[in-house]
Amino acid sequence: MTYKTILLHLDEQARRSERLAIGVRLAEAFDAQLIGAFASTLPRVPAYALVEAGGEVRELDERNRREAASRAEKDFIDTARRGAVRYEWRPAAEDDGQLEFLHDTRYADLVVAGQPDPEDGAQRAFAGEVLLSCGRPLLFVPYAGSFQKLGQRVMVAWNGSRECARAVTDALPFLRRAAGVDVVTFDTGKLRRSFVEPVEGEVAAWLARYGVKVTLSRHRTGDLDVGNQILSRAADFGADLIVMGAYGHSRVRELAFGGATRTLLESMTVPVLMSH
Repeated sequence: MTYKTILLHLDEQARRSERLAIGVRLAEAFDAQLIGAFASTLPRVPAYALVEAGGEVRELDERNRREAASRAEKDFIDTARRGAVRYEWRPAAEDDGQLEFLHDTRYADLVVAGQPDPEDGAQRAFAGEVLLSCGRPLLFVPYAGSFQKLGQRVMVAWNGSRECARAVTDALPFLRRAAGVDVVTFDTGKLRRSFVEPVEGEVAAWLARYGVKVTLSRHRTGDLDVGNQILSRAADFGADLIVMGAYGHSRVRELAFGGATRTLLESMTVPVLMSH
C-alpha cells in the first residue's frame, strides 16, 4: 500500500508554509496527487450578532474569509508549482468550508493538517472533529519548528488497541521507507508481563512481513504520564515522526480525548500521525 491522494488543509494561520512544504515533499516521495483545500478555523460570528450588527458587519466577515481563502490558494499553487507534483486546488465554500473539508477527507489516503493552538478553542474543535470523524490517518505538523526530515526515524507508541493497530497499518508507507522504526510499549503496570512480551513479538513479526525492521523497547511510566513518556522516548530515539492511536469521543458541543492524545496534540515536538 501507499499514499496516492494526499489532502492538505490550509487555513488563515501563518504556519501553513511549513505544512505546505511537507505536503509537497510527501506528494513527491509517494508519487501522490496533492489536493489543497481551505477551511477556516476562525470562530464564526453568531448569526444573531450579525443580524444585530447589520449588513456591513456580515459583509466584512464574509470578505475577510474570501480573502483568506484566496491567499491560501495562491500560496498553495505557488508552492506546488515549484515541486515535481500533480496538484489540485479545491475552491473554498461560501461558508467556512469545514463540512466540505470533512467530506473531502473520505477520498484521501492521508490528511495533513496543522497542530491546533492549545489556546485557540476553534482550532482545537476543528482538529478534533477531523481526527475523530475522517476515518483516515491524520498527520499533524507542529505549529513551531522546521522539519526537513520526516519518516526516516519513526517511533510507534504501541499498546495493542484497535486504534493503535489502525494507526500502524495506516503508517505502513512511512514504516517501509524508514531507516529506523522503534516500537515502544509504555507499561503503566496494568499489563501482565506474560501478555506484553508475546504482543511485542507479534508486532515485530507482523511488520517484518512488510520488510520493516524494528527495535522493540518497553518503558515503565512511573509518575510521568504516557503522553510525556512518548515525547521523551521520541527525543531519545531521534524520531522525526511519531505514530500512535488517537483516543476520544465526540459529543454535541464537546470533544473529549484520552490523556496521551491530548498531551501530544498540545505539546508535539515532531510531526505525529494519528488514527482513530
